Amino acid sequence: LLEEVESGGAAPSASSSERVDRALDIFAAIGEARQAYGPDAIGSYIISMAQDVDDVLTVLWLANLGGLSTNKGVPLDVTPLFETVPDLERAESVLDALFTDAVVAPHLDRRDRRQVVMVGYSDSNKDGGIASARWALQGALQGMADAASRSDVTLTVFHGRGGTVSRGGGSVHRAVSAMPPASIGGRLRLTEQGEVIDAKYGLAPIALRNLERMLGSIVLRTATTETAPAPPEWSALADTLSETARARYRGLVYDDSRFTDFFRSATPIDVIERMAIGSRPASRRSGAGVEDLRAIPWVFSWTQCRSMLTGWYGLGSGLEAAARDHGMETLRRAAEAWPFLDALLADVEMVLAKAGLDIAEMYLDLVPDEARPLFGLVREEFDRTVAAILDIRKANGLLDSERTLQRSIRLRNPYVDPMNILQVDLLRRWRREGRPDGPLLDALLATVNGIARGLQNTG
Repeated sequence: LLEEVESGGAAPSASSSERVDRALDIFAAIGEARQAYGPDAIGSYIISMAQDVDDVLTVLWLANLGGLSTNKGVPLDVTPLFETVPDLERAESVLDALFTDAVVAPHLDRRDRRQVVMVGYSDSNKDGGIASARWALQGALQGMADAASRSDVTLTVFHGRGGTVSRGGGSVHRAVSAMPPASIGGRLRLTEQGEVIDAKYGLAPIALRNLERMLGSIVLRTATTETAPAPPEWSALADTLSETARARYRGLVYDDSRFTDFFRSATPIDVIERMAIGSRPASRRSGAGVEDLRAIPWVFSWTQCRSMLTGWYGLGSGLEAAARDHGMETLRRAAEAWPFLDALLADVEMVLAKAGLDIAEMYLDLVPDEARPLFGLVREEFDRTVAAILDIRKANGLLDSERTLQRSIRLRNPYVDPMNILQVDLLRRWRREGRPDGPLLDALLATVNGIARGLQNTG
């Protein structure tokens, strides 16, 4: 790749396939848009599931082949997107190699030594659970900032947040306060999902208020860059929490052979896969396993059955291990004084309050006998997580410090519960008849929409 990019690449042959032509046409279209509407017509070229320097080199090579390159190089900002926990853990070393690469370093010089790097919340959560994903993201943010500083690069982190806590949603103010100051530097870029856009920006006064809060969060975090770093014992505590929570999560989701049957029968995922939502198919490939499923239907399906598993599973075991190995008082001090841990616990507490395990248990009637014991593991971890958070917060109930939200959830649930009861009955009948199109599917789609409206942030 280095040789190809440095030499300008080879022109595609006359016998190139339609797939090759389609890939190169993208870069021709980028050139046409820039020529017609100016250099700001096209933003960053984002590389999903980026893993190493060769991903960036490939884009530069294809840009050369597609005719986008000029005597001043490729006029395009190339943004790697690190999405899984292992990729986030390697992000610092990848950026170190990227910034010193024989091709990329001159490209950065031509781009005023500015680099946008995107981090994904959805797939990292799906890969290792919420605690592991959040800690990996925290380490990646600091590591990438360090790599940029070493190479005198101005870094902008682009946060690929979703609407739900499981996909990086929640309070932007709390999230920004938890980020390493060096990873912000006065700049914040993030995605807003469809259902969130309407809630946050549908009315001008609310949109202005949200933008003010976001700007205020950035200013405050940038102005407090001299605050002392977290004590080493807190980082060690987070390591223990993350490793234990990840092991518990993956032990259920990826290592238990019964889980796929449990998931596909205890949630309405087969209905969601038939819905015309989103810009992409539900799965990356044709497989039925969790690995191939995209994050939106993954989170959406667990929200529908009210277990909210993606937003808390594994954390209770992690908190127990942290308290055992580092002491409950250390854990309480960290939860009170460390914005990272406070934000994690606050987000999970909200998810636990919205969950309804008694409703989720009704879906067990749809699960094969051999997979039903998995619900016992889910309930045990749920109870463990609730007990741990209440103990750390010294609270009697979930969201006792957020009375307005607590009351809203309590008032809303009685209107959502009957739709779940209907959904279980309709799923049973629809699956028994072979999942046909028609009135049963239409009724199921109505329950999915109703539950989503009732619970609000769903996927």
